[in-house]
Order: sequence, then C-alpha cells, then structure tokens
Amino acid sequence: MLILPQNSAVIADFDARLKAIRARIAAAAVAGGRSEQSVTLVAVSKGHGADAVRAAANLGVGHFGESYLQEALPKIEALHGTKLTWHFIGRLQANKTRAIAQHFDWVHGIDRMQIARRLAEQRPHYAPRLNVCLQINIAADGSKAGISAAEAPQLAQAVAGLPQLRLRGLMCMLPGNQDGPAQRRCFGALRALLRQLDDSATLDTLSMGMSDDFEAAILEGATMVRIGTAIFGPRT
Repeated sequence: MLILPQNSAVIADFDARLKAIRARIAAAAVAGGRSEQSVTLVAVSKGHGADAVRAAANLGVGHFGESYLQEALPKIEALHGTKLTWHFIGRLQANKTRAIAQHFDWVHGIDRMQIARRLAEQRPHYAPRLNVCLQINIAADGSKAGISAAEAPQLAQAVAGLPQLRLRGLMCMLPGNQDGPAQRRCFGALRALLRQLDDSATLDTLSMGMSDDFEAAILEGATMVRIGTAIFGPRT
C-alpha cells in the first residue's frame, strides 16, 4: 500500500488535487443543471493506506470506496471512531459477505440474489439497513460484471423485499476505450433504466463515473462518482 507521508509539501499537493477534482465535479454539475451538492464524491482508497484516508478525511472527504476486503478491514479498524462512510465497490464473493455486511455502509455491486440474500441475513440486527445498488453491465462488456438491463426489474423487485437491505439505485462501470459521446450514451441508458424501475423516485442513486469519465457521468445524472487515481495518485 502507498502510505501518504505526513509532511506539508505532500499534503499541499494532495489538497490541490482534491480541490481540482471538486472544481470539475461542480462545473459538470452546473453544466447538467444541478448543484455540486447533488453529487457525492466517493474517494476510492484501494491500494492506499490508512494515512492517506485520514489525510483525505481531514480535507473534508467523508465517503471512501474499497474493493478488496482483506485490505479494507485493517483501514476501517485503524480509523474506527472517525465518522466515515464506507462503500464496498468490488466484486462480491459469497464467502466474504458476512464481513462486508458487518463493516460497510454501502454495497455497489449486487448482481445476483444469492449475494443479496446473504447480505440481508448477515447484516447485524442493531445496524441500520445496508444501502445497496444493483450493478448493471450497461455497455454489454464481457470484461465487466453486472446483469443486463433486461434482468434488472426482476432482481430489483426481489432485493427491495429483503429485510436489512435498502435498495438505493444502480451502478455501472464502463470499458476504458469509449469516447465522450459513447460514455454519455451508456450513462444516459442507466439513468433511463433507473426511471423505468422506479417512477416514484424511491430509488435515488446512480453510482457511475470514475477518474476517466466522471464528468460525462455527472452530465447524465450521476449522484455518486467513484474517483481514486485522480485524488490519491497511482496505486501500488
């Protein structure tokens, strides 16, 4: 993991990157007819240590995304007592759902009922409901996980009925070879699917957009963007 040195020059550079990202988020939100506050920044801290997370938290970041459970748990423990919201954004394995259900506030990648049911059963009874999103393979890319748009209504209905889970919306990841117009078409399709699933606005989350495409995602209605490299720098 990359440990962020606690010296003024490094912190100043880190602060500058974070301010630049926030400015781009704000500009994209305004261009899309929304406020900056309508977009939540999830700082993807995988590959970076607890010191980097703490530095980001001290600069006002409150949401952090992790993909690997064995890496995330020591960070969550090290930052216990710090008011942070933890998002699991990686591929879900059945043998790891208990720890995810116990330690995370959000899960972004549900793509099958077996996983959703295990999370519901293993969420502690004293904890608030676990916020979840369905992962949609909106670009029909074989290298990405997720269900098809056609499969979404049935899974959404089933997940919404589970205790201890709160279905919040949809999530997607795009292949890295798409240009701006193609990105917007995919993100627009995910937004349309959310409306199709829920015309009463009970579902309120579109988790879409990463370091290379978050502005296109915001223009198409993203409410959460997952950004790592542009904030923390390259992972090790």
